[in-house]
Amino acid sequence: MARKMIKQASTHLLALTLLVAGPIWAKTTLSGKAIQGGLMTGQTTPGAKVSVDGDAVRVSADGIFLVGFGRDHPKQSKVVIAYPDGSRETQTIKVAQREYKIQRINNLPKRKVTPNKADLKRIRDDSAQAKKARSQDDDRQGFRSGWIWPVEGPISGVYGSQRILNGKPRRPHFGVDIARPTGTPVKAPADGVVTLAHPDMFFSGATLIIDHGHKLSSSFLHLSKIRVKVGDKVKQGDVVAEVGATGRVTGAHLDWRMNYYQHRIDPQLLVPPMPEQ
Repeated sequence: MARKMIKQASTHLLALTLLVAGPIWAKTTLSGKAIQGGLMTGQTTPGAKVSVDGDAVRVSADGIFLVGFGRDHPKQSKVVIAYPDGSRETQTIKVAQREYKIQRINNLPKRKVTPNKADLKRIRDDSAQAKKARSQDDDRQGFRSGWIWPVEGPISGVYGSQRILNGKPRRPHFGVDIARPTGTPVKAPADGVVTLAHPDMFFSGATLIIDHGHKLSSSFLHLSKIRVKVGDKVKQGDVVAEVGATGRVTGAHLDWRMNYYQHRIDPQLLVPPMPEQ
């Protein structure tokens, strides 16, 4: 009898404790590479709100979110999670720093290095169109399909390298270059929606942008042909374009770049090693 009373009292105490404490929320986890140019995927409690370094990021209905690091990201990044019960959690990420190469490219047309007044107007218009194409922000999660190389071939340029063009220092390179002949099919590296299909931009030539959801997008530059149009939904592996040599180039190749909010992401960190050619 005494044992039965003790058991009942323990059960009532546990129930009272849970009632006072409220729901027990799942711990937030992060996976991926915490390195300059890297992208991480977070999993948290549905309904939680997340900010990274003071800026709110999208959280899907099932608690998925992304954390990105730019080329020159500081050594630490702070993720703050506000749970539905009013509690908060802070995670500090140590971001690995990188050393970048210097790439010298010569024999480019003078206008492609030092544009004239008319060229600058065109460049500003190109930039505005690309910015608009990358501004889409919805709950699609094409990035969950995983990643493949859009083209396989020799890597001729890497993310982050400082560019010296015709002997003049210019902005760093923010993509990965893959040398392939004109006409080589370009595949979608992950699921997404086409938000830009421009036939001829000043620097990047024929340019395609695919949005993967949560404000993460891929850009494909210097194309010879674009096989999709704005609004098309694409699946990983679909042929979307062809390699070319348009815009500011010295030869045919694909320049694949990625953006997440204001961060430039290194695509090479998301895909398997390039197969030997």
